[in-house]
Amino acid sequence: MSTNTSRNRLWSWTHAERAALARDLAELDDEQWAAGSLCGRWSVQEAVAHLTAGASVGPARWFASVVGAGFDFDLHNDRRLAEHLGTSPGDTLARFRGIITSTTSTLGPTEAWLGEVIVHGEDIRRPLGIGRTVPVEAVTAVADFYARRDFTVDSRKTIAGLRLEASDGPFATGRPLVHGTTLALTMAMAGRESHCDELAGDGLEILRARCAGRCVGGSEGNPRP
Repeated sequence: MSTNTSRNRLWSWTHAERAALARDLAELDDEQWAAGSLCGRWSVQEAVAHLTAGASVGPARWFASVVGAGFDFDLHNDRRLAEHLGTSPGDTLARFRGIITSTTSTLGPTEAWLGEVIVHGEDIRRPLGIGRTVPVEAVTAVADFYARRDFTVDSRKTIAGLRLEASDGPFATGRPLVHGTTLALTMAMAGRESHCDELAGDGLEILRARCAGRCVGGSEGNPRP
């Protein structure tokens, strides 16, 4: 955890981002719920169920689920997603609303779970043309964490040898330069090639190539060694 950001503040941001997403989801029609998210094989509704699952499974149950899936993280995620997928979009949204203030998580730093809702929130909103201005402080905490460590995504490997510099906040790391908003840099570190279109700099094509084909659904929310 960043020495400048308390655990309580990180959870407060996480809860605020979940609440903001729930408000946006309440405006969707059935066609939008069935639309594809940025996470390849998941629809919007499935991505929401994944977020619900992530905030409902503690360390012991997570480990039992992973062992039961033979350490196949896609199978583990599919099983937990199915468990929290409602019989209708309204049911799925109700389940998600039930975890807005949850502090349940598996293993690891709180930044990872703030990143989970910021990244998947963007996965859901962007294909639907919905905008969200995430507070720069919140997304900077995630960006700093992603730059330091591969945990739920291979973010540190993605930017190895590159310098990222935010245009709207203090986040900066490495060289040569890739610059853009903190959110776009964070999404690129999480493997979302779509957000490379919002970035610029000498290192952009290297970053774009590393992002290509990365997010196919199923890996987020699983700690890396």
